[in-house]
Amino acid sequence: MTMKTKITFSVLLLSALLLGSSCQTHYEVASVLRSRILVDSRYDGQPDQKAAEFLKPFKQQVDSVMGPVVGRSSHYMKAQRPEGDLSNLLADILVWAAKDYNENPDFGLYNMGGVRADLPKGNVTYGDVLDIAPFENKISFGTLTGAEVLELFRQIASVGGEGLSSSVRMVIKNGKLESATINGEAIDPAKNYRLTTIDYLLGGTDKLEALKKCRNINAPKEDSNNTRYIIVNYFRYMQKQGKEVDSKIEGRVIVK
Repeated sequence: MTMKTKITFSVLLLSALLLGSSCQTHYEVASVLRSRILVDSRYDGQPDQKAAEFLKPFKQQVDSVMGPVVGRSSHYMKAQRPEGDLSNLLADILVWAAKDYNENPDFGLYNMGGVRADLPKGNVTYGDVLDIAPFENKISFGTLTGAEVLELFRQIASVGGEGLSSSVRMVIKNGKLESATINGEAIDPAKNYRLTTIDYLLGGTDKLEALKKCRNINAPKEDSNNTRYIIVNYFRYMQKQGKEVDSKIEGRVIVK
């Protein structure tokens, strides 16, 4: 085949491909079939040895990262509305960590959508914390007036509650805020209040649009400020004190 013939053949082939791609082909879904495969402990009885051997080096690497124990939990905890022991704990941890940022917030807020797993009783590993806080959310601080805090609390009431720190008491009736206090005092509309939360919420997400009004924002961007690391730091702090991490439902948010 001569060079001229090769070029001519290539041009004809390219033209055919372009022509074919320009033609519209019509496909219709004739049917959809599906089945559910339940993967549970029954599969542990007869593991696939070849698969286990293949995964072994990867499992060792994952276990070395996820397996270390960072502390102990006094009981099984979960986040729930209107109030949960785990959601209470996470809001309190944000307040606890504030000292490391030269902050002294009046209250803490951790949204339910940011909590993706429950906390087991007993030993808690880094992997357990990662399950709870898998996102790249970072601790942040902002200032709202009392009027804006009441607006925020009305938004929290409308969704049935969020994780709030121990300084807050809120009563919800028919999806509306009936009353709220911070540190046992009525909220002064003209006073400024400092809060700690996660940076994700500062954009007014999860229907908490009042947070877009935050001023004097302190939101460090370094990875070390990720909430999962802050949670781990709290567990390790408690472990050094010889204490288990504990949290209770105590009437921070009441629905009438």
